[in-house]
Amino acid sequence: MKINNLGPTGINPYKKAINKLDKVSNTTTAKADKVEISSAAKEMQQINQLDSARQKKVEELKQRVQNGTYKSDAAATASSIINYFKI
Repeated sequence: MKINNLGPTGINPYKKAINKLDKVSNTTTAKADKVEISSAAKEMQQINQLDSARQKKVEELKQRVQNGTYKSDAAATASSIINYFKI
């Protein structure tokens, strides 16, 4: 019979596993969630806002055409077409 705990009899084989679990639980509580939105996503979000404003304008023009209250400016339309093809 041994009086001193020398050698493998005094070692708890589960101690290493418990220590690992403690380390993992300490590191996970220290981390915080973080969200970053890329510049491409921000541009897409702005485009969607522009699309919704444009869609609203198109719907308004459709209503005016259906009601017969839409009057186009021929000079402005021609000027825009010429400027488009000059560039």
